[in-house]
Amino acid sequence: MITIGDILILEPKFSPQREKYKCMIVEMNEDSLYIDYPVNTQTGKVVFLTDGSQMKMTFTSPDGTAYLFDSEVLGRVKGNIPAIQMSRPDESTFIKIQRRQFVRVETPIDAAIHPLNQEFQPFRAITEDISAGGAALRFAEWQHIEPSSMILLWLVLPLKSGEIQYLHMNSKVIRMSESSSGFQLLSVQFADPSEADTQTLLRFIFEKQLEFKKKGIMG
Repeated sequence: MITIGDILILEPKFSPQREKYKCMIVEMNEDSLYIDYPVNTQTGKVVFLTDGSQMKMTFTSPDGTAYLFDSEVLGRVKGNIPAIQMSRPDESTFIKIQRRQFVRVETPIDAAIHPLNQEFQPFRAITEDISAGGAALRFAEWQHIEPSSMILLWLVLPLKSGEIQYLHMNSKVIRMSESSSGFQLLSVQFADPSEADTQTLLRFIFEKQLEFKKKGIMG
């Protein structure tokens, strides 16, 4: 299930900061995982973990299923690639995360659509709605993009904390249509988003749902 090269998202179990760190498994055995030095997903800075620290760790399997498990920092390992040794629990203890990927909120956020291979000129768009699994985008100028083609989508997510998160994800075009107001509509599905990007999207959607609930708006 879990293997060398997998990307992990770490979160300290007993920290009020709710920080998340991103790392990769560089080696493993029956009892331990060896990860490269993690990076804070918000600041991009390398994080130094204290021996004995308790961590929650999440990863996404090749079929797109996300799992959660507990781990402990066991120490640092010197070598050609400096690594951190983490405890490896039995995979029978892994918890499958039930994602709310298809909960959509109708909210306008800035976006930019780029080609992967220069098929068209990049252009700006605004979301009609968004979920952790995809989005519908509107734009005024006519564009021809083939269904099932791949694009690079940039999103600007303003979070309640005041942070601005910039996501860029490969996305699959599902369909193009025209709205009743004359705008072009492009529906896309996010293709293999990183765990950090998925968590950011889920956080944004959750915050919007709370905002709409307070205002009495169904999003």
